[in-house]
Formats: sequence, C-alpha cells, structure tokens
Amino acid sequence: MAFLDTRHRLIAVERLFSGTVDQAHVHPRIIVQRALALNAAAVLLAHNHPSGYAEPSAADRAMTARLKSALALVEVRLLDHFVVTTGEAVSMAARGLV
Repeated sequence: MAFLDTRHRLIAVERLFSGTVDQAHVHPRIIVQRALALNAAAVLLAHNHPSGYAEPSAADRAMTARLKSALALVEVRLLDHFVVTTGEAVSMAARGLV
C-alpha cells in the first residue's frame, strides 16, 4: 500500500498482508487503521498474481469495492488498485473498477 497526503505526495509504502499462492486475507479494518494513523488522505493498493495472469479476479473486484467503501467512511480516497505479475501491471481504475 502507498499512503498519500492531500496533494497525493507519498507518506509511506507498507506491506500490510501476505498470502499463499492462491489467496491472501485482507482486512479492511487494518487498512483503515493504518491510513488514519498516517493521516493519509488517499491510498494506492497493489498485489501480485503469482499465476502470471494480471486480469483482476471477481474476488479482487469485490475486495476493492469493500475497501473503497470502508475508506470512504473516514474520508480516505482509494485512487487505484494494481494487479501485478512478472510481466505486466493492470490498473483497476483504468478499467473503471475503482
């Protein structure tokens, strides 16, 4: 995660969760707590797909929607969520999924 101020300048970059080859448990509460602790106004998310297939899954889309809603409650904007593989990165915002 990248935490940004009101002018979208970088405050911090942190790895909040780790997963296995096919899933990671992401807790919106932890993300919201960290954003508030850093006084972030916006965040960028990224996670990898070890499979090498960068298309956002249904689970990725659902989690992004949950995180966006949770962050919005405390006035933190989710600007983008990137799905990254060895050869490419897909912006969910560019796909209209954020």
